[in-house]
Amino acid sequence: MNPEQKRLQEAHNKQDPWHRWGPYLSERQWGTVREDYSKNGDAWNYFPHDHARSRAYHWGEDGLAGLSDDQQQLCFALALWNGRDPILKERLFGLTNSEGNHGEDVKEYYFYLDSTPTHSYMKYLYKYPQAAYPYDDLVQTNRQRTPNDFEYELLDTGIFDDDRYFDLFVEYAKESPEDILIQITVHNRGPEEATLHLLPTLWFRNTWAWADGTPKPDLKQDGAAKGHNVIAANHPTLGKRFLYVAGEASLLFTENETNNARLFGGSNASPYVKDGINNAVVNGQSDAVNPTQTGTKAAVHFELAIAPGQSEVIRLRLTDVGPDTLSKTYPAGDPFGAHFDKLVQTRCAEADAFYAGLIPDKLPPDAANVMRQALAGMLWGKQFYNYDVMQWLNEHGIEDRSDQQRSPVRNKEWFHMVNSDIISMPDKWEYPWYAAWDLAFHTVALSIVDLDFAKDQLQLMLNERYLHPNGQIPAYEWNFSDVNPPVHAWAVLRLYAIEKEIRGEGDLVFLQDAFHKLMLNFNWWVNRKDPNNTDVFGGGFLGLDNIGVFDRSAPLPTGGHLEQSDGTAWMGFFASSMLQIALEISLHDPSYQSMASRFFETFLWIYNAMDQIGERADELWDEEDGFFYDVLRLPDGRAARLKVRSLVGLLPLAASAVLQPDEVKRLPQFMERVGWLVEHRPELVKNIPALAEPGIGNRRLLAMLDETKLRRVLARMLDEDEFFSPYGIRSISRVHQEQPYVVHVGGTEYRVDYLPAESNTGMFGGNSNWRGPVWFPMNFILIRGLLNLHAYYGDEFTVECPTGSGRQKTLWQVSQELALRLARIFLQDGEGRRPVYGAINKFQTDPHWRDYILFHEYFHGDNGAGLGANHQTGWTGLVAELLQMYGSITNFEAAVETLAARREKHKTGKQ
Repeated sequence: MNPEQKRLQEAHNKQDPWHRWGPYLSERQWGTVREDYSKNGDAWNYFPHDHARSRAYHWGEDGLAGLSDDQQQLCFALALWNGRDPILKERLFGLTNSEGNHGEDVKEYYFYLDSTPTHSYMKYLYKYPQAAYPYDDLVQTNRQRTPNDFEYELLDTGIFDDDRYFDLFVEYAKESPEDILIQITVHNRGPEEATLHLLPTLWFRNTWAWADGTPKPDLKQDGAAKGHNVIAANHPTLGKRFLYVAGEASLLFTENETNNARLFGGSNASPYVKDGINNAVVNGQSDAVNPTQTGTKAAVHFELAIAPGQSEVIRLRLTDVGPDTLSKTYPAGDPFGAHFDKLVQTRCAEADAFYAGLIPDKLPPDAANVMRQALAGMLWGKQFYNYDVMQWLNEHGIEDRSDQQRSPVRNKEWFHMVNSDIISMPDKWEYPWYAAWDLAFHTVALSIVDLDFAKDQLQLMLNERYLHPNGQIPAYEWNFSDVNPPVHAWAVLRLYAIEKEIRGEGDLVFLQDAFHKLMLNFNWWVNRKDPNNTDVFGGGFLGLDNIGVFDRSAPLPTGGHLEQSDGTAWMGFFASSMLQIALEISLHDPSYQSMASRFFETFLWIYNAMDQIGERADELWDEEDGFFYDVLRLPDGRAARLKVRSLVGLLPLAASAVLQPDEVKRLPQFMERVGWLVEHRPELVKNIPALAEPGIGNRRLLAMLDETKLRRVLARMLDEDEFFSPYGIRSISRVHQEQPYVVHVGGTEYRVDYLPAESNTGMFGGNSNWRGPVWFPMNFILIRGLLNLHAYYGDEFTVECPTGSGRQKTLWQVSQELALRLARIFLQDGEGRRPVYGAINKFQTDPHWRDYILFHEYFHGDNGAGLGANHQTGWTGLVAELLQMYGSITNFEAAVETLAARREKHKTGKQ
């Protein structure tokens, strides 16, 4: 067991709180629902970026390369000034939803380079321009661009020309759970000497301004440590902490309280307010900081003149060791010196050892780097999320249930929710709030490095503080009542299997507890999303935003309602996952076999509703096309298929369950029910594998596709002119590039075109696109589906892959090729270029940029370029799972080269 594994075990056993401090600051607290107290729910404009430096937050804090305790009581982050910016750089800047031509978008360059799961070592890189940051240019130019235009990025402004910027590497290393070493290395990449004002900042989250009688913490200079500047922090709950500073620097103190005079024309209770340090450094207002050197926000001010190509190193230490015990704790009583440097090196080496045990030996260095940075991004993506919905509703004037019924305030139905936890975020700037279905995928990647934390994340969403009393899982803060795909049961089952493989046995208590909560959620779906009790489900957008011809969460322009192929397939997927959980528990408690029988029968009824015996115009399966579609059911009873070929029609491939032969023997009551249904309800099992026939290794299969339908759906999925991109499965078939799907209703045209890059509509904010790009979570679900099916059909079942190539592959080999195509997005090709960076030469060729990886939200359906949120390591971090799964049994380098060669042949028509 390596040192980091020991720390994980100590944390798990509650011996030492190694997780107490971590990267738990948000990267954007402004513009969030939690901070929105407007009358019209306009969160972006109620609390804009321009307010953030002057206005105290209520529910959380943000910062640059930040750190906090797990209740975000005491926070640490960087502030920067290049002598030219109009404000201190205290937080990342980006466009609001209305400012960007594709919705909200961060306009900075920063990278999560490393982290261990206990955050005993972390490393972060921020690229800070030496010229004035072009705030107005970015806003105005992007506002002028249309949805059909490229976004105007920071590199496009020319601000990085001649490499006139600083690279700031921030490293954290824990000597103990409460003793954190901070090392900041600043490189001047430019051709001339440049000055940087570096202000490491310590502050308390403002908890005292919102309720009378709440005790107020304090920061002050502590003169007891000779030879060092020290900021002493005293908090009524957290206790005492000390920030030691190596080297000469001045200390600046103010209060983390709103500057009412600047923002609202009011008066301030104190002359020292949140933007006091900004005003002192940038505007020269020396009276804006407290000369008594006390407050609730403090910064250490270094002014560094750095020669071209040179660097400076700044060292700090945040610890519970007071000046009076320094001599007993550190060599010669010095919190810095050789001991400090050695500890940073040791923790970095321990991180190397930890990842060496996880990354397959066969992975080439470039792929290993991608995997490690993906996992670093997953770990840096943790955030303290704080939201007491009842309190928030009270502050909006909603005191009781009658007020709730009259009020238009969002989330009023979620009065029970109290969130105050460390949660994995999709993207801490663009989506600094949890999204339930994203989180389920996060846990699969996180399980590689911290299985216990991954399990805790799933349990959180099923906890009574989150799960609605009616059984609904919350979606996200913009509307907790939106409906996300039901993937939690699948994730629970996946983590149980992973733990069984790693530790020799699964966590049955975890599985049983989750099963009972998921039963509530399953019943919510059945009662709320099957309006006609026909086992055909809706659900609205279901996380796939603009994938349909109509807005699936709004009233239809035709009237009537949609019978959704994906909503129904998701419920089949949910039922198959619940079946497998029930069967696993039944091996330990046979009484659960009756529950397994219930989910088995539910699965059959759901599929029967999708594809009834005989050819019908109103079912989801289209026999002529060999594909599943949504069905529009009109008010007069007529029905029509909406023939958009999309992921909606591929999803049934993922809904399956495989029983091992020993399970068949050990579950007699369940198998008796299977036999009864096969004999007495033949119409339910006629079209699908229903656990009746043994396959390879005497396994049994329950699936939505029989062999004939499976081949037909795979033929479309693996067609490179339809779904099978060189970089994964597209969200919509490329056939719609030449053949858009068009519907006219009341003189209005509704259409779906193949759009491999960004969306050209404002549907669901316009900041994501499911009409062509490649999305990791759905690709991952399809890969797991292929592996399940291969376990039953074995190597004798082959399909042409790609369609039309003449090459036959088993389903396992198909999954392998799909995983390789996805991984290729991030890997260097023969010319050293990464598809993820497209035509951005700075990222492709510059040695200070090219090996730093951004894990985007989705990817161009034709060339693999990264799109959408550019730090959504969240579910895109699944690439780490793929690299681990296939890297240990695949010659990755050779396989990727083979794929690239085939691609070139395909492009030149030689194949």
